Amino acid sequence: MSDSEPAGRPAEPSSGHSSGHSSGYELARRALEEARAAARAEGKSVGQGRSSPVTDRRRTTVRRRSWSGSGPDSRDPQPLGRLAGSLARDRGWQSQIGQGTVFGLWDQIVGPDVAAHARPTALHDNVLHIAAESTAWATQLRYMQGQILAKIAAAAGDGMVTSLRITGPKQPSWRKGPRHVPGRGPRDTYG
Repeated sequence: MSDSEPAGRPAEPSSGHSSGHSSGYELARRALEEARAAARAEGKSVGQGRSSPVTDRRRTTVRRRSWSGSGPDSRDPQPLGRLAGSLARDRGWQSQIGQGTVFGLWDQIVGPDVAAHARPTALHDNVLHIAAESTAWATQLRYMQGQILAKIAAAAGDGMVTSLRITGPKQPSWRKGPRHVPGRGPRDTYG
């Protein structure tokens, strides 16, 4: 082994090797030199691989500029609620989720006192239908309509419910039988 060869590299056999066979190291080195020569012939830069210090310095600089730092960034982990909200928005599920929120959290939205005396029955075209247990509670809910709409908007989102339709208890029907004639019907006909 000569002094100019690095340690750990096997010594090359002399050119006067009598067997005529090349070692594996020589074959690999010749193949590498041939590949480099072919790349130079095609005009490609040779020896500028990924481990080049110039390229690494450039990459480090680019990476430093793209760090999010101490502030929040879109690449940071996101809360599950935000991801579910964006998924619902993308898929068009917001109206169903809002309706489920209004019906499912009714007690928490309006409070236990109001929830004990009134319940939502339907949500059509952003109009929430509420059935009150008495006419007095229906009147009270009509006075509280603005507050109830604000609480629903805070829980389910703006525009989910734009107005309320409050009805009292079902009134008895004076209709008898399956047939009915439209109009006022008989009133005071005895006198």
